[in-house]
Amino acid sequence: MKHLLHAATLGLFLCWAASLYAQKPIVPTPGKASDKTVYLTGATAHLGNGETIPTSVVSFKNGKIEMVADMTRVRLNTEGAEVIDISGKHIYPGLIACNTTLGLVEMAAVRATRDRDEVGDLNPNIRSIVAYNTDSHVIPTVRSNGILTAQVTPQGGTITGQSSVVQLDAWNWEDAAYKTDDAMILNFPSMVSFSWEEGKLKANEDYQKQYSELLRLFDEAKAYCGADSHTAANLKLQALCRVLDGSQKLHIRANFAKDIVAAVNFSQKIGAKIVIVGGSDAWQVTDLLKANNVPVIIHQTHALPNRDDEDVYLPAKLPKLLKDAGVLSAIAIGDNWDGFWQLRNLPFHAGTAATFGLTKEEALQSITQNAAKILGIDQTTGTLEAGKDATLIVSDGDILDMATNHITHAFIQGRPVDLDNKQKALYRRYMDKYGFQPKE
Repeated sequence: MKHLLHAATLGLFLCWAASLYAQKPIVPTPGKASDKTVYLTGATAHLGNGETIPTSVVSFKNGKIEMVADMTRVRLNTEGAEVIDISGKHIYPGLIACNTTLGLVEMAAVRATRDRDEVGDLNPNIRSIVAYNTDSHVIPTVRSNGILTAQVTPQGGTITGQSSVVQLDAWNWEDAAYKTDDAMILNFPSMVSFSWEEGKLKANEDYQKQYSELLRLFDEAKAYCGADSHTAANLKLQALCRVLDGSQKLHIRANFAKDIVAAVNFSQKIGAKIVIVGGSDAWQVTDLLKANNVPVIIHQTHALPNRDDEDVYLPAKLPKLLKDAGVLSAIAIGDNWDGFWQLRNLPFHAGTAATFGLTKEEALQSITQNAAKILGIDQTTGTLEAGKDATLIVSDGDILDMATNHITHAFIQGRPVDLDNKQKALYRRYMDKYGFQPKE
């Protein structure tokens, strides 16, 4: 009798769970490739390199852009092709998100859905790509706002592991992988730490110990990588070989000026190519960054400065300050606890940078071409150019302006992207409940 009761209870539970699951919108299915030539005609093309074409035609086939031209100056042979008239709209390269935990976290408050860090302090052998979840409900919400490529980065500890670049419309992580293991991520020891008891910054008493341990690890890796043979493999040291030989960049998270200077000096000691991530005080050390060809991935423009006596708009002005100093920079949302879902606001952070000094096209570059250069994928994406991947978006208005941003079409390597998502489904549901016609 007890077994029958347990079976009946289990059956009711499964039915209830199935009904709940059935109510949830599914993740949109990845687009399918077409061997037809596709023409996008009549839109204002923003090429991502600072140039625009007022009345353009963009064509692509087999995932690659074939032509980007002024529509008034070319004659088109559209026989057998698909022609999409987007007159009055705007066409852009797909936006690129740097330094994000998208696909590694589903709900920040639920531990079981967080796969962004590993146990331990030094984990250079950890690869974020194998933890990337293509079925995340968050991915379609950022994709529908123009972000089509992302650098998925691990967190936790001093050396957090290796990031990878993914395209955001795939069945699994193997299909999503765009550039695997593009960078090693290092949380550089800071000379200062925040004291919750005193409510202010104070000197980090463990700084020298942390720095020495880090330097020792790279010295061991240098000896390991230079040896002809090993009695036993050391995965952690082996993972650092590409950093030491220059084939993999070292992305160093550092914000304060002294920490950035120390990070650059550290990179010179170990012979690594670096990118500063965060870089709140980068404007104070631009000469050093430019002299050593060190790019910066900026964390947000919608933020407050590090110090009470600084210009409250300093984070919004930082992209312009770095641009004027000749330092290559990209804008990111960051890897904070909410960074993965806040990623949908990436174009508006770039729009704020345009309000505080950059031109609109320069702001666009900070989330397209510049980001592609920093991530090492600029040969295939980041701008609208013949021969590059057909990864692009179409908007009714200016994508940097939240009042006019409305993505109507998106393509990743020529495949059409389904722009539906869970938030849109809920919007339609409740608009229908109250008898309103939803606006798509």
